[in-house]
Amino acid sequence: MFDQLSGKMSGVLEGLSKNGKLSEADVTEAMREVRLAMLEADVALPVVRDFVNKVRERSVGQEVLESVSPGQAVAKIVNDALIDALGGAGAVPLNLSANPPVPVLMVGLQGSGKTTTSGKIALRLSGRENKKVLLASLDVQRPAAQLQLQQLAERVNAKTGRVQALPIIAGQSPVQIAKRALETGRLEGYDVVILDTAGRLSIDEALMDEVREIRTLTKPAETLLVVDAMTGQDAVNTAKAFNEAVGITGVVMSRMDGDARGGAALSMKAITGAPIKLTGSGENLEALEEFHPERVAGRILGLGDVAGLVERAAETLDHEEGERVAKKMLAGKFDLDDYVSQIDQINRMGSISGILGMMPGMGKIKDMLGDKELDTSIFKRHKAIISSMTKQERKTPDIIKASRKKRIAAGSGTTVPEINRLLKQFNDMSTMMKRISKMGLGGLMRGMGGAGGLADLMKGMGGPGGKPGGRPPFV
Repeated sequence: MFDQLSGKMSGVLEGLSKNGKLSEADVTEAMREVRLAMLEADVALPVVRDFVNKVRERSVGQEVLESVSPGQAVAKIVNDALIDALGGAGAVPLNLSANPPVPVLMVGLQGSGKTTTSGKIALRLSGRENKKVLLASLDVQRPAAQLQLQQLAERVNAKTGRVQALPIIAGQSPVQIAKRALETGRLEGYDVVILDTAGRLSIDEALMDEVREIRTLTKPAETLLVVDAMTGQDAVNTAKAFNEAVGITGVVMSRMDGDARGGAALSMKAITGAPIKLTGSGENLEALEEFHPERVAGRILGLGDVAGLVERAAETLDHEEGERVAKKMLAGKFDLDDYVSQIDQINRMGSISGILGMMPGMGKIKDMLGDKELDTSIFKRHKAIISSMTKQERKTPDIIKASRKKRIAAGSGTTVPEINRLLKQFNDMSTMMKRISKMGLGGLMRGMGGAGGLADLMKGMGGPGGKPGGRPPFV
């Protein structure tokens, strides 16, 4: 999401680092570039002015200009200013410190992802915090809105067993539904009641009156505004209008994995006074994260978000399955079922681009790729091919000959050459893992770069010393 801003900010700071000693003119020129970069990223003008003035004032002091590494000192100041603009250090958790059932009011425009976000929050609270959650749709305007939330509740409940949807009663008004939801929450021992209000295509007085009436009745501990990060400054304007009309306690930004320029996230706290508490980055129910300003600042400056990457891996990956497959790989017994398992693990982590964005220094690699996108569709094709194989074929791919390849191609909607490439790459991987198994970890480390070591492994992968134009397996 922050690729454009990140590239320009990193370039400015890299230029300052190369200058050695800095002058006030150097800082002024750098801040001009920063101002342009932020405006191009759709950051609100008042936020840009405040940010640039703050960085310039801190950067032109004698202590910075005469320090041993003035470029690094300015980079630290820029990083701190970004953190301040994004809401200050540390995530702001949901406030559930009230007598149960704790009401959480979800507001926003139609299409912002409000209903899906309600399901994601229910999964987060029931799975991580062991809360019993009731989901209630107050949307009587949009067809099937209540049914959509009910289906989401069923999906979440299948995972945690602690989430239910309020039964649908036709003809009730939003206020009546809200009142019934709180009564059900009290009688049936729910910890949290999430109230999903109706959205509109644009802000209107009827929408605000409805939300105000529900807010007065329910007295929610949290009033969360869901905004689409892809709408840029419109998201900030929406947040400002909702905050002035009904008061919001926090913001949830959906579609943070999109290609928006990032200005909405940088402007939100300063314009509305409400912190960004959560971000959504996909349709999966697990794709909801706490908003950490210091981590986002690190990603903008090209420093990555290693802590966030580790947390995501810990939350989404099946570690027992990973260990099982790793042991089979090291024993040289890796099969096509294991490969599919690894594809599923990767998919649970989210988009490849999103993962790369959390790794330090990946901005330069993205620049080298230019407009090219990483093609991950090959994983889907590989899964289709493997799912068209028999159990015996997946366990022992060597038995797959011409007639079997034709059958598999017809069943998977692919071609025989694609199946040949998959089998060859899989065979290369198996050969490499068998060599590692024979050498053992100690032998692998001792042989790095020598005969029988890394050089031989690279040959097996088609890398340096192997066939020209070769590539690692499964890439």
